[in-house]
Amino acid sequence: MADPAPVAIEVRGLKRSFGEVVALDGLDLDVEPGTVFGLLGPNGAGKTTLVRILATLLAPSAGCARVLGHDVVEEAFAVRRRIGLAGQFAAVDVELTGRENVEMIARLYRLRAADARRRAHEVLERFALGDAADRRVSTYSGGMRRRLDLAAGLIGRPPVVLLDEPTTGLDPRSRQELWNSVAELRREGTTVLLTTQYLDEADRLAQRIAVVDHGRIAAAGQPGDLKAAIGGTVLSIRMADRADLTDAGAALADLCQGERPQLDAAGGQIRLGVADPAISADALRRLDERGLAIAALEVQQPSLDDVFMALTGRPAEQEPAGERLEEAA
Repeated sequence: MADPAPVAIEVRGLKRSFGEVVALDGLDLDVEPGTVFGLLGPNGAGKTTLVRILATLLAPSAGCARVLGHDVVEEAFAVRRRIGLAGQFAAVDVELTGRENVEMIARLYRLRAADARRRAHEVLERFALGDAADRRVSTYSGGMRRRLDLAAGLIGRPPVVLLDEPTTGLDPRSRQELWNSVAELRREGTTVLLTTQYLDEADRLAQRIAVVDHGRIAAAGQPGDLKAAIGGTVLSIRMADRADLTDAGAALADLCQGERPQLDAAGGQIRLGVADPAISADALRRLDERGLAIAALEVQQPSLDDVFMALTGRPAEQEPAGERLEEAA
């Protein structure tokens, strides 16, 4: 019998607390080599704490984590030699040029001066920074700084890259450029763990996704499988009067394939996963019988927004109360 395929990142029962705040609560995770794995969740869900533990910057309270078979606590040096790390804020020196930043990191990897210059040139060109390489980083845009940070993290050719919300705060063009860089990493066989609160980002880049909520994995799988789990179709109904939203939700509750319809009070909208688009006729009949007027109805394919809402009961951008400490620790 063949041995099971190795995993690039293995996490078992990982726990981490900051005082009374529990950031990770027995989290389990496997990331296959050569894939982009999306860890999806709002701020405070535990994503950054996990990345910092995997990067050997933070010790777990309990449980274990391994990167390419190396324990992050007992073999921290071996782990650091095998990972690249880029976070929400570019860790570059704005007083140096782009080239000087990358060459400095290369020298920290103990590359000889000539090799450091060669590798710096390669990664700067790869991330479309060649023309700006000799400009001070203080003149770079936010997207350029984020790409430079990623370039510096790849100078040692790590087989595993940890990206902690790398596109937070970027404009659409810069986000697209970074997405292209991540896709290229995957094509080259690099394993990427990508944390994000942007559902479109996870859907676009990741082969597998885990939804993390309150320090645990709420669900994991391929994007299409997660969407299918809440229903093959989503009815989106906007009420003519937002005051009718709760009554409408109660009227349609038993039509929902998930636990309950999603109610958006601000927009006066109901979304519910259903097994068959024809159920929309039944939904309209029920609302009409109760005198609940609608402004619009759409039949849509489910999105990762629907998945997250169904699993956690809140939008992905909504931060869990009392968990902000995880980001600042």
